[in-house]
Amino acid sequence: MKKTMDNRSSLNDAGQSRRRFVKNSALVSGGLVASQLPVAAAANVAGDDSIKIAVVGCGGRGTGAVRQALSTNANVKLVAMADAFQNRLDESFKNISEKFGNSGKIDVPKEHQFVGFDAYKQAIDLADVVLLATPPGFRPQHFGYAVKNNKHVFMEKPVATDAPGVRRVLKYAKIAKERKLNVVVGLQRHYQTNYRKVIEKIRSGAIGDIISGQVYWNSGGVWVRAREEGETEMQYQMKNWYYFNWLCGDHILEQHIHNIDVANWFIGDYPATAQGMGGREVRKGKDHGQIFDHHFVEFTYPTGAVISSQCRHQPGTLSRVDEVFQGTKGTSFTSSGNKGILKDYNGGTIYSHRGAEDPNPYQVEHDELFAAIKAGNVINNAEYGAKSTLTAIMGRMATYSGQVITWQQALNSETQLVPEELSWDSEPPVKPDEDGNYPVPVPGQFKIY
Repeated sequence: MKKTMDNRSSLNDAGQSRRRFVKNSALVSGGLVASQLPVAAAANVAGDDSIKIAVVGCGGRGTGAVRQALSTNANVKLVAMADAFQNRLDESFKNISEKFGNSGKIDVPKEHQFVGFDAYKQAIDLADVVLLATPPGFRPQHFGYAVKNNKHVFMEKPVATDAPGVRRVLKYAKIAKERKLNVVVGLQRHYQTNYRKVIEKIRSGAIGDIISGQVYWNSGGVWVRAREEGETEMQYQMKNWYYFNWLCGDHILEQHIHNIDVANWFIGDYPATAQGMGGREVRKGKDHGQIFDHHFVEFTYPTGAVISSQCRHQPGTLSRVDEVFQGTKGTSFTSSGNKGILKDYNGGTIYSHRGAEDPNPYQVEHDELFAAIKAGNVINNAEYGAKSTLTAIMGRMATYSGQVITWQQALNSETQLVPEELSWDSEPPVKPDEDGNYPVPVPGQFKIY
């Protein structure tokens, strides 16, 4: 597998900043920092005061992000779309048009609908704000291009699938901050009312210092798309991106990052070490690529707090997606629903959130992004998005290798999963053997470098 270093010298300080996690109320409220935008980065264009957006990645999440952006109170207009697949772009455009076709918010002629691996550049060039929702392996490249061209960004999680990608995102996160560009990352629990309320209580000392916790993403798994006759290996892997690490990074990264990110957020730091186990027990066919169907990781933080992390994709098993943290004075319970409860160790309730009417956090992300752009303020989630991405990669490295992985080992890993140049004629970086099976990591044999 190709190995390379990406901007190592420029990111030495990034690895040393693990302890400099933002602990103030700005992070609690989603990272809003008052700061004036330069004129060059403002959204308005002479003769048209709309904020022009482009979407890169037109699957379900990209389509949803466009719908949410167009539903904000800002004067937003979709002007460009890009995807690797023509049919996916066409379906997305149809779905968006059905809701917003008569609103004046869609202006995407055929010549602004771009298809292919390089299509992102053409779409980004036309916009003030870009929505990045491709498979995560492409995120560092797309984010870097957007920042270099002074665009505001909404990008889905995770923001990379390997350490070189994380380092690239950290590099451009710093540049985005210097240029006062808005960057919102789709770790939407930071924009979810019950989580915001609970962390306010934790920051005020309601349960004392967090000393342990358990975070979960256990479910039956996701879709599988059948191989079609005449399909190339690249087409097949792109269509089934979830099962290939160069594109997805495994489900500990693609899904479980949400819960791991909450642990980082609530503790206010990043883990020093990770060790764990995982494998393929149920989901292990040729159509399941190379990823595991279960992971269990113990993350140990500099304070000594230990977070037990588990994620599973096994049909017929218990589903659970939430987080529980034990403090010196009590316990915190959160979930992706409208629940947030703090209890003391005598069984008493310290706080109970009942938010049946809480706003949709996916919408709030965009509401706050475009409000910040309109007001000349800045939100920048890029650094914690990158470091929570690295935390999940660190967990994957631990389960794949069976070794204890340190933060610095994870950050400095030279293994690059995603090739720099790709086209439909390229060979994917992972290929099946003569029986159609893909290489699967074996604990005790897998090398982290």
